[in-house]
Amino acid sequence: MPTINQKIKTLKELIPIVKNLKKHNKVIVTTNGVFDIIHPGHVKYLESAKNLGDVLIVAVNTDFSVKMNKGDKRPINNEKSRMEVLAGLESVDYVFLFNEKDPREWLEKIKPNLHVKAGDYKLSGIIEKSTVEKNKGKIVLAKLEKGYSTTSIISKVLDIYKNQLCRKSR
Repeated sequence: MPTINQKIKTLKELIPIVKNLKKHNKVIVTTNGVFDIIHPGHVKYLESAKNLGDVLIVAVNTDFSVKMNKGDKRPINNEKSRMEVLAGLESVDYVFLFNEKDPREWLEKIKPNLHVKAGDYKLSGIIEKSTVEKNKGKIVLAKLEKGYSTTSIISKVLDIYKNQLCRKSR
């Protein structure tokens, strides 16, 4: 079983690994995201993605790209912490950072067999669809686990501590 550090790679390191895996007819599955506060929805999503192929590669948005996509208050956990948590999951084979606003550039280099997106997306709205399909890959929509979201976790924590702070200041 690889260690957390063995699973964390750069895109440059991953390209020859992926080429070798493909020579051995391994099905490469990719997904991407912020994965800021890992919850059961994330874990189930990643397990379902892994079950579609042989190797699951997770591209993680850098702190800079998270701020571009989600605003200045995010991420809660820095990129190194987020990558280490993901690399600790059994379903994840490799993790790497990407700094762009969207994943098309690295998808062009990895050329996965399957690229998984959460079920709250519509195929028509997935910007990487043409890049994946051009390279003979397929987009797969994974079932979204209801009741889990990083935003709702953040809201709950804020509400709990706001109430505590209000009681202490009385």
